[in-house]
Parts: sequence; C-alpha cells; structure tokens
Amino acid sequence: MKRYLYFTLTLIFLTLWSSCRKDFEFTPSTGSLEFSRDTIYLDTVFSNIGSSTYNLKVYNRSDEDIVIPSLKLGLGETSSYRLSVDGMPGKVFENVEIQAKDSMYIFVETTIDFNNFSNPDGTYLYTDQIEFDANANLQKVELVTLVQDAIFIYPNRNNTTKVLETLILNVGGQYTGTNIQGRELLEDELHFTNQKPYVIYGFAAVPVGKTLTIDAGARLHFHKNSGLIVSNAASLHINGAYSNDQELLENEVILEGDRLESNFANTPGQWGTIWLVEGSYDNIINYATIKNATVGILSDGNPHAENNKLNISNTQIYNSSAFGILGRRTSIAGNNVVINNTGQSSFAGTFGGKYNFTHSTIANYWNNSFRQFPSVLLNNFILDDNNNATLSSLIEANFNNCIIYGNDNPEILLDELEDDAVDFNFKFTNSLIRFDNTNTNLTGANYDLTNTTHYQGNLFNEDPNFLDTQLNKFNIGEESAAINQGLATFASQVPLDILNKNRTSTPDLGAYQHIIFPEDD
Repeated sequence: MKRYLYFTLTLIFLTLWSSCRKDFEFTPSTGSLEFSRDTIYLDTVFSNIGSSTYNLKVYNRSDEDIVIPSLKLGLGETSSYRLSVDGMPGKVFENVEIQAKDSMYIFVETTIDFNNFSNPDGTYLYTDQIEFDANANLQKVELVTLVQDAIFIYPNRNNTTKVLETLILNVGGQYTGTNIQGRELLEDELHFTNQKPYVIYGFAAVPVGKTLTIDAGARLHFHKNSGLIVSNAASLHINGAYSNDQELLENEVILEGDRLESNFANTPGQWGTIWLVEGSYDNIINYATIKNATVGILSDGNPHAENNKLNISNTQIYNSSAFGILGRRTSIAGNNVVINNTGQSSFAGTFGGKYNFTHSTIANYWNNSFRQFPSVLLNNFILDDNNNATLSSLIEANFNNCIIYGNDNPEILLDELEDDAVDFNFKFTNSLIRFDNTNTNLTGANYDLTNTTHYQGNLFNEDPNFLDTQLNKFNIGEESAAINQGLATFASQVPLDILNKNRTSTPDLGAYQHIIFPEDD
C-alpha cells in the first residue's frame, strides 16, 4: 500500500512539473542587455601584484531566453584582465545563455606588468572592455586600472627548501635568531626617495650602525605581517615636510598597507609595526602618517638616551589594531602628534621609561570592538608568563598642552605597582582630559586631581569639539573648550601647530589651532 501511494504521488508531481515546463529555446541577443555599471574601475594596483576581484551583473530584462553569441575582452587573449563567467575562467566565451528575467555575474581581476609599457612616468592607465556580441548588437563595459611602478623589497627564498629568509637581529648588542620573515636592507636601499612607492614584504631591517633615511613625499606600503625594524646602533630618519596647503599634509611620508582598494583605506591591522629595538638610537620622525598597522610604533629600551630614543613631531598615527605608540622602558618626545582609533591604547608607556608629549592630541574613538585600555596607559612593570612582575622606574611622563579624549571614560590609566625603589613620576599640565572616576574604582594618590605634583591647570570632561573623529580629523572648532587654554611656556617650545599655524600668542590645546568648520552641503 505504501509503495503504491509513493508511486502515485511521484506520478502526480511529474505530471504537474511537465505541464508547467517549456523547453528552453534561446534566441540570439539583440543588444538589449543591461549592466550594473557601465565602467568597472579596478583600484590602483602595483606592477605584477594581483588586484582584488570585482563583479559585474548582467541582466536579461526581456521575456525571452537569450544567448550571447560572443562575450570577450576587447584585447582578447592578450588582455591583462581575467574574467570568470558563470564560474568558467577565461578571456573569450561563446554562446553564453541567460534565461528570461534573469541575470548572471561576471567577475573581473587583473595582474599587470608595468614593464610592458613604453616610456611610462611611474603610473600608467590600463584599459580594456568586456564586449557582448558584435556588429549592430555590440555592447561594451569599460575596464580601467591605474598601474603604479614600485620598488619591491622582500626576503629571499631558499631554492632547495623553498623556505623564506628569516632575520637574525641585533638587540642591545646581542645577535639572536628569529622566525620573523625578512632581510636586512642593502647599502643602496638605505635611502627611500619619493620617486616610486616602496612595497615591502616581510620585515626590512636597518643593519647595525646604519641609518635609513626617508625623503619627504615617500610612500611605503607593507604587506600583511610586514614592517620596519631598526637594529642596535642603527637609526631611522623620516624627513617629511609641510605642504603649502593649509588644510592638508600632502608632503608627509605615508606608511600604510599594500591594499590600495578604497574599502581598505581605513582598515586596522593590515601590517605589522615600526620596531625600534633596544640599542637603536637617534630615531627621528617628522611629518608622517602611519596608518592601518597592528602597532604604529614599538619602541624598546634606552630610557636614558641623551637625546631620546625617538623624537616624533607633526605626525598622525591612526587605525592601529593594538597600539598607536607602545613604549617599553624607553624614551620618547612628541610634539604635534595625533593618535586615534586603536584597539587598545593610543599611547602606552609601559615598564617605566621617559615620555614627554607637548601639544599633542591623543584620542581613541575605536568602535570596531570592545577595548580594555584607555587612550593613555602608564605603568612601571612587565609580567612574565607566570604573571610575575618585573618593575622599572617611570622616570617621567609629562603631557603639556595636550588633549586626551575618546569614546570611553576614563581615558587615562596610571597602573603603578608600588615599590620604594621604583619611581612613578607623571604630570598632566594644562591639558583637556576625559576623566570621571565617579563610577570606577580608580582611587588613590595617582588619581587625586587636586595634587599639583601630578595635575596642574587641566580641564576635565569638557567638549574638545573635534571636526570628525571617525574620519581621523582632529581639528578643533569654535566651540572647543581647548581654545586659548595652553600655557605659553610650552607653546613657545612648539610655536607652530601641525598645519604650520602660529600658536605662540593664543595657544590652543592639542596639535591643532582652532578653525571655523566648513558648513555641510
């Protein structure tokens, strides 16, 4: 009985299905296809580096099933573009079918060799078309890609084992092997110019006793898990310059990831860090933008360096997935520094050290996930794998005429392990700080805001009136509480703001003098 019922139901289903079905009879295309876009702009690519994959949707709006006799790239098999049509890769296709009122996807990507072009000037606009049908029924979708020539720096690969070269680092005078993929820069690679962008795979290390000099306008692009390492007795000099445009920093040095697509423009954690190892010295960064790293700058050791291990000025650091600047028992001086949008702290001075920031804006408006730490973190210890602490003095940590703010509260954490043999010296002077410990457990002498040893002339929890924190625009406007609140003594040490505007007579707090915000359209 069950078998008979099953057979009957199957027969009914097949009968109904066959009565609804018609044979698919495809008629040739008549040039009436519609497209999701008429031009596909593949974002700028570096020579011989594959692009992202872009898509085009093709619509058959008619009531008839159609066949496209020919679908191909205009340059045919010689094109540097590649297509995937309904899952089939190629450059030339025949008799592509689309049912009535239906659509299909075409995926496009490219890899272009800059050396194939004659007399290029560093960039080349490469174009082609996707052609649908021919003659009177021909329809086209344009393909456009800007190709950049670049200087590539990458580790060598062992021809036998196929294993990439790893670094042997000199840290504090001691050589040690690592599993960090990369290589030392060669003598003729120690001067980065602005003639071509640099694309770095793995970590490029400045050799012992050498200096890497980077000219104004240079562009450095780092692949995933890549970065710069400055070895013992080596130095990094980033010599960016101010642009004449009063609203932009166009001649600064830019360090970012190697993904040039617009949707990667502000994606954190695309590359590693600039690591100033213990024993490196005389590191100078002026007019730079460091973006989308894991840690913007990691500085280790040398807290008693005569001229500070790192002097950084007129520099923006943002979209770091962990820290903007992480100092570990080191010495850093910063003027006109802007840091924002970090997964942990924008600035962390850990395991003691010496830190002095003047007219800097240290903010954190991270919204990609929960963050554990505030904009500014200071501590005097380091923990081993067993949670045992080693202490080191916080020699000094001074924040003068600064803005320390963010989307959390409080935005400073002073994490001291008390020991009579270890100092913990810090002071915030004439700074605007987000700090309200009403609903926190932050108590004790370090958080006594009336103690002039640690706090003097500060403003708390008032509106800095930033231009656009999500776009990393930290200009302050006419309603900012920071206007004319700076101490002239510190302003005279940094007389120009990050946009080269004089601040000596009426200094505002932070890296920017206030402006009138442009009206929204």
